[in-house]
This record gives sequence, structure tokens and C-alpha cells, in this order.
Amino acid sequence: MYYSDDVIEEVRMKNDIVDVISGYVRLQRKGSSYFGLCPFHNEKSPSFSVSPSKQMYYCFGCGAGGNVFNFIMEYENFTFIEAVKYLADRAGVKLPEQEYSKEARAAADLKTILLEINKKAAAYYYYQLRQETGKKALEYLQKRELSEETIKAFGLGYTGNYSDGLYRYLKSKGYSDQILKEAGLFFFDERQGMKDKFWNRVMFPIMDVNNRVIGFGGRVMGDAQPKYMNSPETKIFDKSRNLYGLNIARRTRKNYLIICEGYMDVISMHQAGFTNAVASLGTALTSGHASLMRRYTKEVLLTYDSDEAGQKAALRGIPILRGAGLRPKVVNLAPYKDPDEFIKAEGMEAFEKRLENAMNYFLFEVQVLEKEYDFNDPESKTEFYRAIAEKLLEFPEELERNNYIESISKKYQILPEDLRRMVNNMALSGRRVTQPKAENLTDRRKARKKESGKEASQKLMLTWLTSYPKMFETISGYITPDDFTTPLYQEVAKLLFAQYEEEHAVNPAKLLNRFTDSEEQKEVTSLFHATLHLEGDEERKQAIRETVCRLKRDSIAYQTSNLAPTDMIGLQKLLEARKRLEEIESGKITLHISFD
Repeated sequence: MYYSDDVIEEVRMKNDIVDVISGYVRLQRKGSSYFGLCPFHNEKSPSFSVSPSKQMYYCFGCGAGGNVFNFIMEYENFTFIEAVKYLADRAGVKLPEQEYSKEARAAADLKTILLEINKKAAAYYYYQLRQETGKKALEYLQKRELSEETIKAFGLGYTGNYSDGLYRYLKSKGYSDQILKEAGLFFFDERQGMKDKFWNRVMFPIMDVNNRVIGFGGRVMGDAQPKYMNSPETKIFDKSRNLYGLNIARRTRKNYLIICEGYMDVISMHQAGFTNAVASLGTALTSGHASLMRRYTKEVLLTYDSDEAGQKAALRGIPILRGAGLRPKVVNLAPYKDPDEFIKAEGMEAFEKRLENAMNYFLFEVQVLEKEYDFNDPESKTEFYRAIAEKLLEFPEELERNNYIESISKKYQILPEDLRRMVNNMALSGRRVTQPKAENLTDRRKARKKESGKEASQKLMLTWLTSYPKMFETISGYITPDDFTTPLYQEVAKLLFAQYEEEHAVNPAKLLNRFTDSEEQKEVTSLFHATLHLEGDEERKQAIRETVCRLKRDSIAYQTSNLAPTDMIGLQKLLEARKRLEEIESGKITLHISFD
């Protein structure tokens, strides 16, 4: 769906950024801006800034930033169109009707109906839990020490003892058998007709990140098999791309997610205060799960069962997580089987310590590998060291590899030099393990590097121009967009100068709509939030003069190095620019600086 720039700008202007963000973050006014704790990373001192004049937010801690659309997209995990619709609805802006093809309309209508059915089914199950027939299921949940608040928060329910209770309820709401077949909640038998897929089970509604019920998990009351059963995949439910509990965990203030094996582990951990716990939906961890988590965190703690099966699950999950660019760690739950059992026996403080001491994924892999070798047998011990050396070839960066060599050497009593020599010999012989390739290399490509003085002066100038629009008059005739030599900065400068020329005002939040890549949006936002701690107007005026001179000096040097030898007109312009710069630096030309 495409909305015009005018429509998008109308929606943005009718959603004041301070009002919107105040609904998510507690803000306090400090000077001309508002500050609060950043919702996108864990912090104790407020570094999250919201500017009413610029209609932008920026975190000086993690670099998150943008306009009101970016905030809603990041916080709610919405697409841009979803954010536009959400904010339009909030402000009462009527959006143009979306035009669908016949097939697209049918698919959208089906998904809407399936979401309705699942929502009604969740309400039905929740109601049944409170009836006399649900007494046994409620007692089970209470025996598992779940509070009424937790049962309500996760919408837990019960199916009832009849094999067609939900079917009869939904039929009374007017749904056809054909539609109900698509919902994945029923069996169809030609002789007996439609029957409920779930009955005599405690029910766990599965929600997507936007809190919509998309499926269910059911735990049987009694000895029937299977003990746990999930909804099949439907038009709205993809097991490999959804995680149980993520709708809550994505809003956690922790900077990591905790992966568990099952529903009860997630629920008991949330009840104990570990609201960043999630679980896969009856399937092994997939690349889809890892990519989904990568939207919200960079680190994942694995808390699979402490038995052999749990260890194998962790070993399978580690390369998948690394392949998505995540940092996996493994939590030691021994002597307990799972997080639920651990927390009930030792309490949340002890569990918190286990999380803090989670083992590095590589050291965990080596620890498991160790069990395959006999350390009393010299040959077996040597084979163990060879296996470690081969694993160390996963690290192409020498410094990182050396750090692991040091750690392994201390633990397994081998000289670092001997292990390093073994690794090098393997590398020379051509033996090399393929390193998992990250699906998203944005962080590596755009990892923050030390900012050069050239970039700093360009960023400061853009910040001043958006903070004090009269600065355009100050630099008129001295600085142009072409003087911004960093490509992205120049693009922003051209848009900003054009905006001021057309409207005689600056609107950085509107300008941000021109950038669609999220990392690019963050970088553009940072250009309007450069910091320079100065006291008094005179100190600020001196800083601006120095920035103008530095910016022009760098520009002249850049253009000189790229000037064609035969470009005499270009050479003349550079000589004039250099002369004007010398006059500013010597004080012959005075810049009229205003902070109005």
C-alpha cells in the first residue's frame, strides 16, 4: 500500500511525539527537551531525549532515534504502513481506501476471520476454566504455583470434557464449517462431522508480537497421549516464525532474551520476574526464530533442560543463533532439570546468579566435547586437543582466537604456545571450519568507529541548523550542501537547505520520512543530536565560528584533491573560497550568529 507524502505528513503532524512517547515512557522536562529511560536498552540514568521542536527522539546511550513513525515501528515491531495506520487511527485521520486485487482481498479477509475465531476460542477456553468442569484444570495450574494474575496475563484456559464444545460455540456465532476447517482447531470426519482437536486439556493461547491469538498449545489432563499438542500451521500461524511469550518479552528492559523449552517454563519465569523468557512452539529452534529474536536483542541465554537431550538442543541451537548474528550463552541449571524446577527450589535470586554466570557458547561446546575423550589415555587426550584446535579455526580474527586459546589453556592444562602451534599447523594444512555466516551484517558494517574531526564538524553544523534555523542566514554565502563531504551528510544537507529555502523553516522529522532503511534513519537522527557542552552564548559563538572554518577547510581540501588539472573555473572558485576562509579566520569577516 502506498500513501502520499502529504498523507504521511498529516498523520505525523497530528501525533505530537511527546504525547505519543509519554504513553510508553515516563518523561520529565529538562530545558527544551524531555528525558526518560530508554525503552530500547537497559539503563539506570535517563539518556533518552525527546525534542518537541524537532519532533524527534534520540538515545545518547544506544543511538536509537527517529520521528514518531520510527518509535512506533521499533517499539511495536510494526512495519511502516502498520505504524501509519496505527497513528492515523490514534489521531482520527481517515486514510485513503486501500485497493486490493480480488485474490489479495480474499486472503486478507480469511486472515481477519481466522484471527476472530482464535480470539473467540481463547475467550471460550478462559471461561471454561472458571466453570465446575474446569476445576481439575484450575487446580493443576494452582498446584504449579501460578497466581491468578499470571493465569489472566497469559489467558490460560480449559477446553471442557466434550469433544464438540468449541465447535458448537463457534457455530452459534455464525461461522461456516469451511471457515472452521481453516482454523486448525477441529478434526473432520465424514461420518461424525467436525470434532474439537483439543478437549480435556489446559490451554495456552499463542500470541504473535502484536498480541493477536494465532494458535494454541494444550496440555492433557490425565494419561492420554500426546501430553502436549499444538495447533497445526494455518494462514496465521507459522511455528518457525513465532515464539511463545515474545509478545511480552520484546518489551523487557533486559538486554538479552532467555530461551526455554516449554510453555510452563516461560510462564513460571515471567511470574518470578524474568519477563524476557520465550520458547519455541513444539519445534526445534529455527533460523526464523533466531532472525525474529535478532530484532529485539543481540544476546540469547539458553536454559534448556540439563539432561542429555537438553544439551543436544543447546548444541543444535548455538550455530543457528550465531548464524543470525546473535551471541549465545548457556545457563547451567544443575542439579535441577529445568528453570521452573530451579526457581521453585532455589528462588529467583539464585536463578539470577545462574543467568549472570551463563557460560560462553564456545566453552560450553568444548565442555560437552570433553566427555567424549579419556584424559587418562595420552592418545585420547591428544585427540581432544586436536578437536579443540579444529574448532578454534572458526575464528578468523586472530585476537579473538588468541583469547579463546588463553581460556582453553588455563582450563585444560596445555601451554598456549602448543595449542596455538597446533591451530596454525591445521590452518596451513588447509583444514578450516566454516564460520556461521550472519544473516544480518548491519551491525558489523555499521559498527561505531571513532568519529573523525571532519565528520564531527559536519554533524555539529547540521545539529545547529535544525536547532537554530536562523543559522542559515549566518552561513549564507560561506557554507553550501556541497561542503558536506560525507555522502549521507551531504544528502541530508541538500534536503535541509532545500526545505529552508522553500518553507523558510526546518522540519527534521518530515525530512526523516525520505529515509527507509532503519540503520540509515538512526544515523540521520544522530546528525541532528550532536552534543557539545558549552556554557554561554560567547562560547557557543566561538564554537560555531570554529566549526564553519573547519567545515570549509575540509571541503576545500577535499575538492582540491578531486579537481581535474584542466578545470580552471573550479580552481578559481577554490582560490576565492580559500581567501574568504582566511578572512573569517583572521577576523576580517564577522559571522552574525543568532540563537533565536
